[in-house]
Amino acid sequence: MQTDTRLGTMDDVLAGVDETLRAVTLRLRALIIETDPETYETPRPGDRALSYGTGPKKMVDGYAYIMPQRGYVNLGFYQGALLPDPAGLLEGTGAKLRHVKVRSLEDAEQPALRALVAAAVAERRAG
Repeated sequence: MQTDTRLGTMDDVLAGVDETLRAVTLRLRALIIETDPETYETPRPGDRALSYGTGPKKMVDGYAYIMPQRGYVNLGFYQGALLPDPAGLLEGTGAKLRHVKVRSLEDAEQPALRALVAAAVAERRAG
């Protein structure tokens, strides 16, 4: 994994996030790294997000992002509209972006979530 800290750090993104959601965020981060050990992580404090992809450009290189909210953490996919989602986890109506609201560590362990991350990685690396 490579980390680009030109925009800020993970601690900047997690500033003010409660402990439960911080744990969910870190688990989702680990899930992405487990699925794609060569991922490129870009903390984006201005967006309050961590972005993952094949390089630092979120819409060109990115395949996923983690964005803590109040009460849940969004695991988002830049090309989510293209991903297979047999479990129906994805939300959103944009042309491309989709996300899953992850509320607990148990939610973060769903096999369907891991499958979405793997599909997003494959889609980005193929394209």
